[in-house]
Amino acid sequence: MEPDTAADFTVENVEKALHQLYYDPNIENKNLAQKWLMQAQVSPQAWQFCWVLLRPEKVPEIQYFGASALHTKISRYWGDIPAEQYDSLKTQLFSQIARFASGSKIVLTRLCVALASLALNMMPEAWPGAVTEMVRMFQEEGGEVDGRARCLALLELLTVLPEEFQTSRLPQYRKGQVRSALGREWVAVYPLLQQLLRQPDSPPLVKARVLKCLSSWVLLDVPLNESEGLVEASFTALADPELFDTAVEAIVNTISQPDSQRYVNTLLKLVPQVLQLQEQLRDAVQNGDMETSHGICRIAVSLGENHSRALLEQVEHWQSFLALVNMIMFCTGIPGHYPVNETTSSLTLTFWYTLQDDIMSFEAEKQAVYLQVYRPVYFQLVDVLLHKAQFPTDEEYASWSSDEKEQFRIYRVDISDTLMYVYEMLGAELLSNLYEKLGRLLTNTEQTPSWQHTEALLYGFQSIAETIDVNYSDVIPGLIGLIPRININNVQLADTVMFTIGALAEWLADHPVMLSSVLPLVLQALGNPDLSVSSVSTLKKICRECKYDLPPYAANIVAVSQEVLIKQIHKTSQCMWLMQALGFLLSALPVEEILRNLQSLITPYIQQLEKLAEETPNPSNKLAIIHILGLLSNLFTTLDITKQEEESGENAPPIKSAPPQTGPNPVVVVLQQVFALIQTVLSKWLNDSQVVEAVCAIFEKSVKTLLHDFAPMVSQLSAMLGQMYSTIPQASALDLTRQMVHIFASETNHFPPIKALFELVTSVTLNIFQQGPRDHPDIVDSFMQLQAQALKRKPDLFLSESLDVKAVFHCGVLSLKFPEAPTVKSTCLFFTELIPHCADVPPVGRVVQENGKLLLLAVLEAIGGQSSRSLMDQFAEVLFCLNKHCFALLTVWLKEALRSPGFPSSRVSDEQKDTFSQQVLRERVNKRRVKDIVKEFTLVCRGLHGTEYAADY
Repeated sequence: MEPDTAADFTVENVEKALHQLYYDPNIENKNLAQKWLMQAQVSPQAWQFCWVLLRPEKVPEIQYFGASALHTKISRYWGDIPAEQYDSLKTQLFSQIARFASGSKIVLTRLCVALASLALNMMPEAWPGAVTEMVRMFQEEGGEVDGRARCLALLELLTVLPEEFQTSRLPQYRKGQVRSALGREWVAVYPLLQQLLRQPDSPPLVKARVLKCLSSWVLLDVPLNESEGLVEASFTALADPELFDTAVEAIVNTISQPDSQRYVNTLLKLVPQVLQLQEQLRDAVQNGDMETSHGICRIAVSLGENHSRALLEQVEHWQSFLALVNMIMFCTGIPGHYPVNETTSSLTLTFWYTLQDDIMSFEAEKQAVYLQVYRPVYFQLVDVLLHKAQFPTDEEYASWSSDEKEQFRIYRVDISDTLMYVYEMLGAELLSNLYEKLGRLLTNTEQTPSWQHTEALLYGFQSIAETIDVNYSDVIPGLIGLIPRININNVQLADTVMFTIGALAEWLADHPVMLSSVLPLVLQALGNPDLSVSSVSTLKKICRECKYDLPPYAANIVAVSQEVLIKQIHKTSQCMWLMQALGFLLSALPVEEILRNLQSLITPYIQQLEKLAEETPNPSNKLAIIHILGLLSNLFTTLDITKQEEESGENAPPIKSAPPQTGPNPVVVVLQQVFALIQTVLSKWLNDSQVVEAVCAIFEKSVKTLLHDFAPMVSQLSAMLGQMYSTIPQASALDLTRQMVHIFASETNHFPPIKALFELVTSVTLNIFQQGPRDHPDIVDSFMQLQAQALKRKPDLFLSESLDVKAVFHCGVLSLKFPEAPTVKSTCLFFTELIPHCADVPPVGRVVQENGKLLLLAVLEAIGGQSSRSLMDQFAEVLFCLNKHCFALLTVWLKEALRSPGFPSSRVSDEQKDTFSQQVLRERVNKRRVKDIVKEFTLVCRGLHGTEYAADY
């Protein structure tokens, strides 16, 4: 069915469509029915059919649709309802709710939501005292509806009222008025809830609804001292298992509302009530009742986390707050392994951050007093956290699901972050404390420590050393001395040992004598696939930080690395890291040694690549080619001999400096040797963007690292790039050209090949534009970035006879209309680089003078609503540039462009266009101001000015 005309929105058709929606097995019919019903719901006929659908003889699904239609009309089309009908609508809704009080629950809720929406739209003027009237209406005896059902209906209505307020579409100014009006009505709600909760004969269902209602009202920031009695009654309700969950929600919501911190006296009364829950908490933990322990913990944490500052300030009550802190400590250390036996401890971690921040924010004297009390608490916290971070027994861990293991990993990261934070308060003493514990554990001759205990202590160390400079610490030498004593009989422990060594790489650079005791452990771990990530990342850190101390070990490191690469022990990304590590390592060696090592390291891969280059392209040899090219890229990313001279000149002690280098750069030597091979690979794979990207990456990484040392390769690489791009254009070739322009365009002897390449790729791309560039947003993006870079580094490129500046300009105007945001950003960047050259590059000046109006029209179209609002800053910059560099022209163009009726949007008046034009032309210095003017104007153009969307903007 798909009746569309207004006449078709009859009761009969609505019922048919609902039947189709619920019972038709055909999904397309269901979707059609859904679409039609949505139209019916907003049609004027809805006022007629919704009451008919609510009749008692109808089934609940039909009644539900009637109630929903009512809510939609009231909440979204309030303006269509004449004021004289408000009262009859209210009366009808009251009587329907009374009728459904003992009927279908889902229909009752929808009707309550409809009445709530009516009340919110009428308050405060058209329906003063709305809530008081609701309470009175439902408390009056009468009709065939029993008292309990009426009571539950009233509670449902009172519960949905604040919820409907939170999601209502009231304008901002009305929201404030209605919130105040609702706040004043709390006095009518409070006594009712209090009475129902305290009445001994109230059924549990009623009490549960009361607690829900309280949760809903506290969202309106009702003052905490005005709901004190209800919160106390909620604490009492915690003893009843049926009410426990709802009572927890009510208490947590009440305590957490931002406004509650003003009511310190009430908060102080809550502390003993929370402390009284400790016995119930201990019993729950003992009986393995996770839900109860979780709920009580949430209450303690919400009081501590939201109000630690206010409660710390109450010095005379310091003991009760300390007792609350200890209760939260119990929750942090709750027995069992997270997340399998408990899920509570993770809730407490933010509290420890908050408490520490509050203590550390006091002025010095006050802080000292608090630290005396709380430093011991935080040392205890470290013990508790490290205990919780321990792995379970091997058997137990093996029985966990992969999801549980992942949750445990994230939990340990959270603990690690907490320890790092706590270090700010406890300082060096924390490291000494951990070191003593580890020392005692590893030197205890009487019993062998469990690997879990050792691992957790090391993990604590690693957490701190990873991000905090521990170079001053006097316990690190001792720690490194202890590492070889650890009996590494387990993967998790081995991983943590590796990561700890990695975290100490900077320290090792200052104490190279200790390298000999840890490096063998790392090289041994490299051969174990289970330790792939930790061993490779640790070796990379050591090679990066300690490269000038590694020459004595270099041969060994290269040999072990080669062996694991040949055996293919590691996955692709670890192989890439390993190559980066070797790049760092080789950088510190004399050139001839670098070359010798490079030959032995790369030769097997070159031979493999030669074989692959001869084969017919297929998916498996493609992966192998990309892998080998990736290995070379990563090696050349970090192999940088220029750093030697810089570093040895300044900080590095004389023994570390390498001899000055002569002759070509080793990377260039290797690239020249493999250049012909790479060309062969390319010739077969030119169609494949991933292979082309991998080839470009080798040169891009090398250019970035070598900079001017790359010079000997410029002309042959330029020729190869030109050939590649002319055959099959790919964005990666343009990105590499951009790098070359960036580094070499300003150098006289390299200018000819760079100029030729730039002109070639430009003319090839202009052809793409003629054929239709929409399928290549990546090429357009890279092309615009290349043009911007050329204007920045070498505007002379635009003086060439062979460069069609006008065509490039027109391509830019086209690209501004692309839907892809990155492409539009790059194009705006191109124009902000181009326009300032109007004066000093004549071809640019001519093109802008003749075609600048087209650019302005495109910019105005975008601002008028054609482009995403997130791009307005970029368009504002183009406008600002035009104003700064072409003021006289812009004045004329703006006037002509904005004269067109309905341009750039039918929503703006001539007066608004004039204002915009004057505002823009006035700002030639303040770019920020132009951005604000454009933002304001785009909202008007889109019809969003003054709406909630604008508020987020």
